[in-house]
Amino acid sequence: MTRSPLTKKAPLIGAFFFFLASSLPLLAACPVPGKLPTYKVEKVIDGDTLRLVDGRSVRLIGLNAPELARKGKPAEPYAEAARKRLQALVQESRGQVGLRIGREPKDRYGRTLAHLYDSQGRNLEERMLADGLGLRVAIAPNSALSDCQGVAERQARMGGRGIWRQPPWQSPWQLRQGGFALLQGRVSAVQRNRDGLWVQLEGPLVLRVEPRLLRQFDVGALQGLVGRRIEARGWVIDRSRGRGVKTGQSRWMLPLTHASMLEVLP
Repeated sequence: MTRSPLTKKAPLIGAFFFFLASSLPLLAACPVPGKLPTYKVEKVIDGDTLRLVDGRSVRLIGLNAPELARKGKPAEPYAEAARKRLQALVQESRGQVGLRIGREPKDRYGRTLAHLYDSQGRNLEERMLADGLGLRVAIAPNSALSDCQGVAERQARMGGRGIWRQPPWQSPWQLRQGGFALLQGRVSAVQRNRDGLWVQLEGPLVLRVEPRLLRQFDVGALQGLVGRRIEARGWVIDRSRGRGVKTGQSRWMLPLTHASMLEVLP
């Protein structure tokens, strides 16, 4: 398998692959790791979160579904469709799911982080991504299924399903608020210092790889990105809040949480 120039571990998933993949089999399912404990689901909260009868809230690993309306903000496109689809998948599994807990078992909100499987051993995040009802996301160390989840997302992207009917990416110039985003732009500069590696895009956005994560990336390839168009995804931070933006800094920063969160465009 061809390897990405940006990572020593992840497969090449550059955007050019989307146009070639129609001739390749996209049937690689996310494998179930043997027999898993099953739990009864009390309620599906949204497209990537549910609550178990035992009281635990579970956040699906590898899937970021559109946000429902909250705190005066309108629902994002396909948010309700994602919630209903996850609810249907749980019902098809007789209201029970198998849990594969992540290497990092909880998030900062106290939710359990897990991969979910139905009664037939099918991965629910993979099915949601293949339907175009969320974006793939990888956060180390919970990235075991990143490759097969990427295959599922490509199926939806090529088929124009769900959110891919109108591709959800935007340019750095279009950013108006923080939160999860899929962005495309051209790299104008790359710098490495004690705070990590910084990939500056044309416009008010910089990508950051923390020092502790650098070993996952091919640093030389990252430094060779100047002039190339890329696609990056993750949670954008508005640096104008708090202490403000220093002179010469970009207002927006996107921390790269895994090598597969950055792809080179043709």
